Amino acid sequence: MPSIRLPCVLLGTLGLLAFIAPASAVAAAEATLAVGSLELTACGTRDAYCGYLPRPLDPLGQAPGTVSVYFEFYPHRGAGDATGVLVASEGGPGYPTTDSRDEYLALFDALRSARDVVLMDYRGTGRSGAVDCTRLQRDRVLTIASIGACGVELGRKAPLYSTAYAADDLAAILEALKAGPVDLYGDSYGTFFAQVFAVRHGEKLRTLVLDGAYPLLGKDIPWEGNYAPAMRNKFDRACERSPTCRATPGSSIEHITPALKELRKRPFNATATDADGQVQHFTANAGTLATVMFGSAPAYATLRETDAAAQAFLAGDRLPLLRLMAEASAAVDSRDPTKDPVKFSEGLAAAINCQDAPQVFDMRLSPDARRAQRDRAFAERRRAFPDSFAPFTLDEYRAMPLDYTFIEQCVGWPVADAAHPASHVVPDDATFPPVPVLVISGEFDNMTPMADGAAAAAQFPHARHQIIANGFHVNAMPHARSPCGGDIVRAFIADPADDAAAASGARCANEAPPPRLAPPFVRGYARAEPATATGANRAGAAGLKIAGATVATLGDLLPRLAANASGRGVGLRGGRFTVTEGKNGVLNARFEKLRWADDLSVSGTLAWAPHAGEALARVHVHVRGKAGVGGRLSVRWPEGTADARARIEGRIGGQRLLAEAPAP
Repeated sequence: MPSIRLPCVLLGTLGLLAFIAPASAVAAAEATLAVGSLELTACGTRDAYCGYLPRPLDPLGQAPGTVSVYFEFYPHRGAGDATGVLVASEGGPGYPTTDSRDEYLALFDALRSARDVVLMDYRGTGRSGAVDCTRLQRDRVLTIASIGACGVELGRKAPLYSTAYAADDLAAILEALKAGPVDLYGDSYGTFFAQVFAVRHGEKLRTLVLDGAYPLLGKDIPWEGNYAPAMRNKFDRACERSPTCRATPGSSIEHITPALKELRKRPFNATATDADGQVQHFTANAGTLATVMFGSAPAYATLRETDAAAQAFLAGDRLPLLRLMAEASAAVDSRDPTKDPVKFSEGLAAAINCQDAPQVFDMRLSPDARRAQRDRAFAERRRAFPDSFAPFTLDEYRAMPLDYTFIEQCVGWPVADAAHPASHVVPDDATFPPVPVLVISGEFDNMTPMADGAAAAAQFPHARHQIIANGFHVNAMPHARSPCGGDIVRAFIADPADDAAAASGARCANEAPPPRLAPPFVRGYARAEPATATGANRAGAAGLKIAGATVATLGDLLPRLAANASGRGVGLRGGRFTVTEGKNGVLNARFEKLRWADDLSVSGTLAWAPHAGEALARVHVHVRGKAGVGGRLSVRWPEGTADARARIEGRIGGQRLLAEAPAP
């Protein structure tokens, strides 16, 4: 089970003793709300009411103590009793569900007139007693030793953060709220949680949605057999759909492999800046390239640029590929910059991965015996399946961070006691309930691949598997590339038997435009692909080259805006930008002297809605070393459409420029 990553202020505590009938929400006082047998307290934000439900840390009673499980309740907005309850389960593991409340509430918004919403922080996350393993949470990088030390630190508690017990916590909360059957949505690790809940508490489900899913059961799960084929498919299919990329003979993996071979022969210490302009120090080698291609972090930048950056690397221009390595190295660390376990608990992630996930070694063995078994298993894998992670070797795959390789991170984890055996979160002969199930997969998702989604759907007797064309990881949330995933989920929850809505959603899912891949990287603007003159253009060949390089500079900026967390960053070869988010998800950027090519600087503003609407940039461009060569341009293009074209207008060197180019 991969550990896939990317709060309400509580003003009071939960009263547990009064039973209130009927089960529908009844306002008890301005600051409280009686629901089922619980009295909840206003959170002080949005329209939420919050509570804690004490739960035994060990349901079997062998370890003492309790855990107070935090949850938020959002009453339906219409009059009368609620007709249902919507529940969301967060990815990770390690993130608190309530930190993503805005996205879940946006996903559910059209359904909230008659449905309540419940969000629960899993035990060991957020406000539900966040696990804080001192060394693991704060070490610069994860190691087998620090993960094992976390297990020792947790001691008898280590197996008690299992997804199974978290699923039981949710069932207890729903029971206390007198809620159900519920519509349960899970994304990424949340799909694992949701499937465990379905097996253990299927009677509480009305519908189930798994967005970015992997199966609970199946062969070869510990070896992640679908990952490498999905990664290769992602790069090759995106290249086939890009006029720029497919102009180079061969597949995208064939374009990238020569750079991989060079990194194998001549690894080196490197320094580059990430999407936030922070300097990263790393070793440029095959394992770091594997992190870029498997880690998919940032997803848009890695897919858009790796092919072109690998070709530039071979031609002597190392910077584009090194920047991707720096960005991936920063993005794959899920921990909050402050290392706050309430924001993300690395210890909880380790506890779940080591307790619940199937492994390539027997978790009942001692760590030393496991290491020996691991080494034998790796040797056999190299012999029998040498291309399991092609174009990378097994050892190059293992060089990625442990929370992305997974296959050996738990080798040093302590042995669980016999009452709480590892890797048995559900029995091998588990029965999956006959509820309506929707599984959504992104075509370009190599973390929870389409094949994994199909296997997850096959576990249920009444499941539908919907693939989102050109989609990445998790496709129903507001940040997804296409609105289709969210529309499909809402229609399914409203009426899972509506075949017409399902057919309409399937058509929409096939219409998402392919990502626009990067043009060849160049050091000088004169080598850029020129814009195409239109109408009354008076600018000459040099002006059209400048216009083409300007559009490429904007295209290089876009992934940095989408992945930015600090509000500022730097250009490929110089310059700076700032970014803020406006209404309706529009990103507003200001930039000064951005240089995608060494000899062309671009300054100005950009308003960009990443997935829909018209983008507008107003820029001043200048050619270095040539006094007076430059001008002012406006660049407009539509998002959310295939084969989008940018319109470029303005003056270069005093001459009127009217042109168009592929959208950045």
